[in-house]
Amino acid sequence: LELNTMAAILAMMFTFIFFCSSSLAATITYNVLTMGAKPDGKTDSTKAFLTAWASACALAKPATIYVPPGRYLLRAAYFGGQNCKNPAITLRVDGTLVAPSDYRVIGNAGSWLKFESVSGVSIYGGTLDGQGSGLWACKASGRNCPSGATTLAFYSSNNIVINGLTSLNSQRFHIVMDGCHNAKLQAVKVSASGGSPNTDGIHLQSSSGVTILNSDIRTGDDCIAIGPGNSNLWIETISCGPGHGISIGSLGWDLQEPGVQNVTVKDVTFTGTQNGVRIKTWSRASNGFVKGVLFQHIVMVNVDNPVIINQNYFPDDHNCPNQVSGVKISDVSYDNIHGTSVTQLAGKFYGRKDHPGGGIRLEEMNLTYKDQTAKASCVNADGTALGSVQPTSCL
Repeated sequence: LELNTMAAILAMMFTFIFFCSSSLAATITYNVLTMGAKPDGKTDSTKAFLTAWASACALAKPATIYVPPGRYLLRAAYFGGQNCKNPAITLRVDGTLVAPSDYRVIGNAGSWLKFESVSGVSIYGGTLDGQGSGLWACKASGRNCPSGATTLAFYSSNNIVINGLTSLNSQRFHIVMDGCHNAKLQAVKVSASGGSPNTDGIHLQSSSGVTILNSDIRTGDDCIAIGPGNSNLWIETISCGPGHGISIGSLGWDLQEPGVQNVTVKDVTFTGTQNGVRIKTWSRASNGFVKGVLFQHIVMVNVDNPVIINQNYFPDDHNCPNQVSGVKISDVSYDNIHGTSVTQLAGKFYGRKDHPGGGIRLEEMNLTYKDQTAKASCVNADGTALGSVQPTSCL
């Protein structure tokens, strides 16, 4: 009996080792060092990364591109998936990818690292250093400067995972999802100066099924910006600040524009931000809309404008048109919003003159200004206030 038992155990161990070995063998790994990359931060390694990508794409089975520790200089790189046979490419990054120190090299490229028409791409770990401070200084000086490059952009892509990535000092937006479906961003860290222009942390456009979790975003513009055409978004456990808060919009620039719907933002802490949760629409004719939005369990720590809906958005009032926003806002809920406001008006609701915002719901809101109850201002806004609602409700 003992011999039979031992034989059975050995057989099971052999089977386990065989299947594990087969599984490991099924995933091919391409090390960028073997493709010619140099981890010195000075040698242009763009070709090596693109070669690794082309090799992984040519396979019809899962593959990994591995980036060992070190600093790798990359110019603008395009990772296309139009001809990819691979259903699952993983980029496992233990090093830092560095943009050229001369901002003009990629400043007009649109994106530094661009993925388009890919499916099943996952990025684990790594740091992306956009070295954008030179461009920020150029813009601050009023000189003629490039518009700046987004650090990491995904266009028309599906089933994307970004986990444990750090983005530093992007020239412009840090991460963009445009026309993407089913993406999960988790444990993302974004860091840029509070004065850095147009450096949105995560910018979403025309995308659906995007989840953003457990992330820390510190930047000079919106921590998360939700543009037109987004739906089914889940944003949870986010630390934001400095920055301009989490914004839906700006919306309604175009007459024919897709709306935003089914958005949940919960368990977010805003610290020293210009805004907290914001909806903003241009003062222009548009058939856009916002509906089905929940802001829940939000903490404000010394925020300038904790809660704001602005349907008269036009920065600097320069050449502001004599129009009203066409965007219709409905079914927006604020639940358990508390903390401190830097301004006495902690809630600002400015709707359309011809169609006051409807279905705005406030519940358990407690915001203070200098240890006293803060106030709210409402213009052309309709809704309901339930439970313990502060600032003084005007709905």
